[in-house]
Amino acid sequence: MEYLLLISGLIVLYFSGKYLVNGGVALAYHFKISTLVVGVTVVAFGTSAPELLVSLDAALKGHPEISVGNIIGSDIANVALVLGFAAILLPIPLKKKSVPFDWLIMMLSGILLYVFIYINNNLSTLEGVIFIILLFFFISFTIYQSRKEAKQSNELYNKPDISLIKSIILILISSVGLYYGADWLIKGSVKIASNLGVSERVIAVTVIAFGTSVPELATAVIAAMRKQTDISIGTVIGSNIVDILGVLGITSIIKTINIPFKVMEYDFYWMFGISIVLFLCLLPLNKSVLTRFKGIILLFVYIVYIYFVIIG
Repeated sequence: MEYLLLISGLIVLYFSGKYLVNGGVALAYHFKISTLVVGVTVVAFGTSAPELLVSLDAALKGHPEISVGNIIGSDIANVALVLGFAAILLPIPLKKKSVPFDWLIMMLSGILLYVFIYINNNLSTLEGVIFIILLFFFISFTIYQSRKEAKQSNELYNKPDISLIKSIILILISSVGLYYGADWLIKGSVKIASNLGVSERVIAVTVIAFGTSVPELATAVIAAMRKQTDISIGTVIGSNIVDILGVLGITSIIKTINIPFKVMEYDFYWMFGISIVLFLCLLPLNKSVLTRFKGIILLFVYIVYIYFVIIG
């Protein structure tokens, strides 16, 4: 049964990711904002739905290691696995100057999470509120800056293939599909992993993190295949920001997440290290391309991380 859930989840995720990209691109054309912004905001929220539901469910049921480990592991997988695989399929040119800024926000979000857990071994309601406020300002600034740049450069947008209402409906239905696809994949994967006697933390940062990152993987790969490369990188960076500020923000507002810092310390260092590797791959910033070689490097780093987590 668990293998059937796993396969069904992958199929649903593929088609949901495909139509989420279609809806996201159409939405960008309707509102005259870049596809990168849609990736960082709308698509990122859609692909982060599994992380939110998994982390919230784990916190409410008293599994803080899964709640936080799912986010840290997912952020690692998003950068190293998702972007790495997408770049191997098709090199990703960075057309928008906002990518380094988005990377900085992603890094600062991770550092803030590190500080909060380091100080008192938990994420409280107040800290969750701070996360949500920061996320609101980030999204508002991103949309404002995109529209400003479009006016200054007289950027032309293609005429959308579908109506505004249809594009919104497509995004909503695709997001629901991503949730159920990820849910089936997670249930099947966790059952298989549990049968092998793996700890909660290891399951969280590997199996569950991979499962909740599959929506980003499906979306980024399909976007790359359609040469919508801005959505590929926008989805990954945006999803990581939403995961920390949005998912853990909402989760900690509903229920304080108590977790000893030392439990997640090792994974934090990997998250920061892989983010730095991504920044190095983005150089030079003025005309950067995530080449296939850089994609192989990112994917190799992810494999090494998984290896050390399992043997550790």
